[in-house]
Amino acid sequence: MSLVRRAVAEDAEEVLRLRQVMIDSVRPASPTAWQAAALPALRTRLADPDGEFAAFVVDHPDRPGALAALVVGTLEYRIGGPGKPPDGLIGYVFSVATDPDARRRGYARACMDELLVWFRERGASHVMLTASPDAEPLYASMGFTRDTTPSMRLYL
Repeated sequence: MSLVRRAVAEDAEEVLRLRQVMIDSVRPASPTAWQAAALPALRTRLADPDGEFAAFVVDHPDRPGALAALVVGTLEYRIGGPGKPPDGLIGYVFSVATDPDARRRGYARACMDELLVWFRERGASHVMLTASPDAEPLYASMGFTRDTTPSMRLYL
């Protein structure tokens, strides 16, 4: 039996806690007030097994009710083009986190494997993510390569 399972609405607070672990690894002591506002929408998305959003988790082996690892992704539509699939579905991974006391056990890899299966089953042509320097070896070992397209962002 796999340690990995699909997250459900009741996992929402733990999903947000682990997302904060990921955020704090990049920007220590980041604010947490956003979590209360994010909780209702996250619960709704986790409750929809047929939606374009999925989280895969591993329950913490030493702390009942806590999660040890988390991977979250979404399907997105992009208009096809030269060299691009006509259906335009891509997967996007935006949260990968492991509780500090549960690292080096293969949990993040196992969660990523399940998310990649989920993407494939839904017809995604490829998967995108942003990797921290610490996580890049994991993704490279799974077949991810550096993207040469520069990215820009505008907050609205």
